[in-house]
Amino acid sequence: MKTYDYPKSRALFERAAKVIPCGIYGHLSPAPLVPPSHYPFYAQSASGSRFKDVDGNEFIDYMCAYGPMVLGYCHEKVDAAARSAYETGNCVTVPAPVMVELAERLVDLVPMADWAFFAKNGNDVTTQALMVARSATGRKKVLAISGGYHGVAPWTQGLGHHGVVEEDQANMIRVPWNDFRAFENAVYSHPDQIAAFIATPYHHPVFVDNEYPAEGYWNKIVALCRQKGIVVIVDDIRCGFRMDMGGSHEYFGFTPDLVCFCKAIGNGYPISALVGTEALKNDASKVFYTGSYWFSAAPMAAALACINELAEINGPKVMMEYGKKLLDALVELAKKHGYDLRVTGSPSMPYLRITNDPTLNLHQDWCSEVTRRGAFFSSHHNWFMSCAHNEDDYKKTLEIADKAFSVIKKNEAKYL
Repeated sequence: MKTYDYPKSRALFERAAKVIPCGIYGHLSPAPLVPPSHYPFYAQSASGSRFKDVDGNEFIDYMCAYGPMVLGYCHEKVDAAARSAYETGNCVTVPAPVMVELAERLVDLVPMADWAFFAKNGNDVTTQALMVARSATGRKKVLAISGGYHGVAPWTQGLGHHGVVEEDQANMIRVPWNDFRAFENAVYSHPDQIAAFIATPYHHPVFVDNEYPAEGYWNKIVALCRQKGIVVIVDDIRCGFRMDMGGSHEYFGFTPDLVCFCKAIGNGYPISALVGTEALKNDASKVFYTGSYWFSAAPMAAALACINELAEINGPKVMMEYGKKLLDALVELAKKHGYDLRVTGSPSMPYLRITNDPTLNLHQDWCSEVTRRGAFFSSHHNWFMSCAHNEDDYKKTLEIADKAFSVIKKNEAKYL
């Protein structure tokens, strides 16, 4: 089986490093891809579940642009809706009617939602959610989960990150995931000071196993927050529309006050949304929060087409079923080679780890050997399934994974 080379990617990266900080910065940085020599850095084209890099190599994509691709790259219905908006007027002095249509659709789709507000990035709406909660409660402090990810604004990052100072963290209180007693202690230790609790529907940090909420965890959280006047915020940026079309809180059976959506809402078009209850609508209207391109019509049209298509085909079910089928097969394939492949998180966005080597070096090598043969696997981050993944992808992925297991088996002595 042929392995890929990346001369054009490397040459382009060398040019980029001269004029762009880090060459490629942020979550698409090559830094966590180990070894980076086995991964492509730049894409030339994409369609359906696959993309081609600038060297002409094709990959079955299990990162889906780190989540935004949900229906498939270059999806005709979504792109047609965006094209129509571009042709009639995208960024104009006043909003387009599609803004109202999209808000109405989200309010109809998400049972707890009475209103919707649109921005561009996930961090836009997680930050706005905190501002709304603070406006509504008159309080400063925010409870969050240790290791939880809500974006890159200073309040989301811990001390020690470059550019973050003590004042940015002064009102953040962090507690362990699934530890209701720690949550309760934090609430009672700061009476009438906590504006909000923000968390993802289940815990999905990088480099470690993902973890579902313990039975009753969210309902106990919500009950105490209601009692103490604390706003419950769900960061559904990654999970949204991959577990339940009504929001991932519906999947886990609880009702928050605010929910943040991004990634899958627009199938790659730049849009995010905050939805909330009627009780917070007035405070949401008081918070001044805006952006130069937040009213652009094309991403809103794309989002409306995307969520309508997801609802029509029951996208979460499609992704869950494909994910479970593939993951079960990969686990069995690993056993055949003498490895324990642990899968955690939702089948539509799972985290995988070969447990035989606690350093993750073995797992990193397996993912890289798979990637350089045509299926893009991340070793540090949860994957993403899409509605575009199909039977051909499934068969080819298993073929590639089988070969990669054979390759690392020959070299496992250096890990174990």
